[in-house]
Amino acid sequence: MPRPRRPLEGLRVLEITVVWAGPYCGSFLADLGAEVIRVESTKTFVPLTRGAAPHLSQAVIDNLPLYSGGTPGRVPGDRPFNRSPMFNSHARNKKSMTVNLLDPGGREIFDRLVAISDVLIENNPTETMEKLDISYESLRAVKDDIIMLRMPAYGSNGPYRDYRAHGVHIEGVVGHTMLRGYEDTDPSYNTTVLMSDAAGGAQGAFAVLAALRHRKRTGEGQLVELGQAENVFSFLGEYYLDYAMNGRIHGTLGNRHPRALQNCYPCAGENRWVVITVYDDEQWHALCEVIGASDLKQDPGLGNAEGRHARQADIDPAIEMWTRERSPEAAMNALQERSIPSGMVMTQADVFADPHVQSRRFFEEAFQEDCGTHLYPGPLYKMSETPLGIHRGPVMFGQDNGYVYRDLLGYSEEEYEGFKAAGHVDTDYAPGVG
Repeated sequence: MPRPRRPLEGLRVLEITVVWAGPYCGSFLADLGAEVIRVESTKTFVPLTRGAAPHLSQAVIDNLPLYSGGTPGRVPGDRPFNRSPMFNSHARNKKSMTVNLLDPGGREIFDRLVAISDVLIENNPTETMEKLDISYESLRAVKDDIIMLRMPAYGSNGPYRDYRAHGVHIEGVVGHTMLRGYEDTDPSYNTTVLMSDAAGGAQGAFAVLAALRHRKRTGEGQLVELGQAENVFSFLGEYYLDYAMNGRIHGTLGNRHPRALQNCYPCAGENRWVVITVYDDEQWHALCEVIGASDLKQDPGLGNAEGRHARQADIDPAIEMWTRERSPEAAMNALQERSIPSGMVMTQADVFADPHVQSRRFFEEAFQEDCGTHLYPGPLYKMSETPLGIHRGPVMFGQDNGYVYRDLLGYSEEEYEGFKAAGHVDTDYAPGVG
């Protein structure tokens, strides 16, 4: 029986993307069956995309955080840029070709590829794309129904148009950083959160699908611009609305809730925790019974949510005394049996071993020549008629040059060798690039 066609099979997407938001967007489209081709350059290395640097010594890699520059087993290998965990987590089901767009002949190669493609996605600073002379107008001159998704941090016009940003910068600009942390600390204590990248990748893929739908109905391509900072505003809507309507500026709450009784409590074991929330009187009475705190249950000052919220500091020690004697899972189960909202704080090991995650088969094994076989996050969709999965491991740099140049673009073997000699085609970065 033939394999069911995936929803976007037959569509070709070019990806000129960096770091996380853009590549993550491409991964959604690749999961759905589009042929996603990363357009990369042997003469330009973008830090935090394929790792921290093209080539890393053991001493350097031992001191890098895993997400931004580490490699499996802390072993750099001959091509550490193919072993970056952050990149490889969203590099499944894609292809990669190399061409140097600033070198002679590079633009002709690129335009030939645009002519047989449907979509181009990018999340570079506006000035970078202008330097490359890649715009919707230039693409449309080659293919009039092309769709272009741009994902600049702050949009392509306005005072911030040329500001470069990683996710942590966008988090600060939109105010998310001021909402995170404990009541007695300032934002400098916050750990890195890159919500804007994940949100931008998902919303960007949705925008591409909408533009493809429009093209199917009208025959027209279009330019779609997703300012990543603007995309995050809707995730913080209640805080902006509270300021607009009431003039209130919110600060940090730690693990507390603005109205309910809530906190993260230590459990038995080293650095083990459980989160507990109590919204109403019924949950409060159940909690008191579970933890054996009859005195709290009978305290008239704690008889409503407002009183409990105001006196949480008086309540927390009793809850903590109970949680410290139990594992996070045991505490969670005991509380949930009484319909009290609670959840264990999982480590990465807990997540991999979690029976629910395993039953959902979320992590899938995939192989890559430079990296070996590992478990990777699989597609986020489960579709009854078009099963999705990882059919190709994380793409290596320049892995599909032969396919793109010879099969798709029709260049001869002599021309292909010429592109190699000119530095367009390789599976490694040019000497001195870093």
